[in-house]
Amino acid sequence: MNFHFVTFAVLAALLGLPGWAGAAATLDASQLSLWWVVPFAGLLLSIALMPLLAMKIWHHHFGKIALGWALLLLIPLALQFGSGTAFGLSAHTLILEYLPFIIFIGTLYVVAGGIFIKGSFQGTPLVNTTMLGIGAVLASFMGTTGASMLMISPMIRANKGRASKVHTMVFFIFIVSNAGGALTPLGDPPLFLGFLKGVDFFWTVKHMALPTLFMVTALMVMYFIIDSIFYRRDVRQGIQRSDDQHGAFGIQGGINFLLLALVVGAVLMSGLWKPGIDVNIVGIDYPLQGLVRDVIFLAVAAISLIITARHVREANHFSWDPILEVAKLFFGIFITMAPVLMMLQAGEKGAFASLVRLVTDAQGQPISGMYFWMTGILSSFLDNAPTYLVFFNLAGGDPQTLMGPMALTLTAISAGAVFMGANSYIGNAPNFMVKAIAESRGIAMPSFFGYMMWSGLILIPLFVIMNWLFF
Repeated sequence: MNFHFVTFAVLAALLGLPGWAGAAATLDASQLSLWWVVPFAGLLLSIALMPLLAMKIWHHHFGKIALGWALLLLIPLALQFGSGTAFGLSAHTLILEYLPFIIFIGTLYVVAGGIFIKGSFQGTPLVNTTMLGIGAVLASFMGTTGASMLMISPMIRANKGRASKVHTMVFFIFIVSNAGGALTPLGDPPLFLGFLKGVDFFWTVKHMALPTLFMVTALMVMYFIIDSIFYRRDVRQGIQRSDDQHGAFGIQGGINFLLLALVVGAVLMSGLWKPGIDVNIVGIDYPLQGLVRDVIFLAVAAISLIITARHVREANHFSWDPILEVAKLFFGIFITMAPVLMMLQAGEKGAFASLVRLVTDAQGQPISGMYFWMTGILSSFLDNAPTYLVFFNLAGGDPQTLMGPMALTLTAISAGAVFMGANSYIGNAPNFMVKAIAESRGIAMPSFFGYMMWSGLILIPLFVIMNWLFF
């Protein structure tokens, strides 16, 4: 059965059953056992293993597999807690979390895909490192997703003639898709959620400046050394030069920069404008500012598609496949991880109580280093935005206290959520998008576990040093 038809049927069922979705029977997370983690773990293992063990099946049916794991959660949930609870959970997750997420990254994908950066870039270590640095700076002002989508095409093009490309894509994810976004609330969704909760915009700039400088600088130095080694090998093989023939530097589709500014403005609007009005959608209260923001996003994407010349997108190798892959897989991820997040939010009353206790000492005081590691480890596999909120609330949830006496703890939570989102492909949405785009351009990216070997060898030692230096 066609994945799109089944997904539409699920959404139609929710929209057609406002009584069930509206009931949204509050699920008591203290009643959930660790068995409810199985669908989420099964989906993660499918993402990790099936491309290795059953590549053809995965390639043709990954959307159905993601949907299957989602149903393996929702059906038992309906049988045990009632259909109202199951539909309420799925409606809440899809309407308030999944749809805003996919609309946002889809809009950035469309708009950034309409900007073609001309130039016969040659992928030397200096050029590559400079491009990573530019991407890191952009990430804190246009978001890691926007910066990744803007810079990935010229980066791939610059290295087209190189035999060694994988390490460049991996470090691109480390730096542009994650670490570069740690400086401002615009950079990464967890920090923006903190901004919505009352954390001052410039508090983040001030307190995340040194950790971000350390992380980005260390990664760029490591990348330059590694790329220099690979580059010398490529030179000996005589295949280091790109066949890019795009001539002098220039930008086509520059009007899309104005559209990117509209996207950033809409994000800020949704954080600053608080009309106190909710729109009821099948029983779910959707904040008016969020609805307006999403409508702006969709309008911006439509305008970009209309006004951008076809040859610009063709030059960028624009394709819908990467964003569709992300949409299908994250549909399953958002549904199956919902009970996991609920159990974490239950704190001492939930199945993860033993993990929650790790972040406080015997006197009940926060252990900032443990907040850094716990937030980070869970952000590696869960969506880092709600994970940030879990630990933000666990630390008291009062922004004035967290910005004042507990500033170190809030910095640790922020750093863990943003930096450790790079530990796996699913830790942050741009990670998977970069992987999908690179593979669509013929680059054999590491497997799920292969990528984690890179992150384990490179990032974990840096996190240990960061913990020692800052927390």
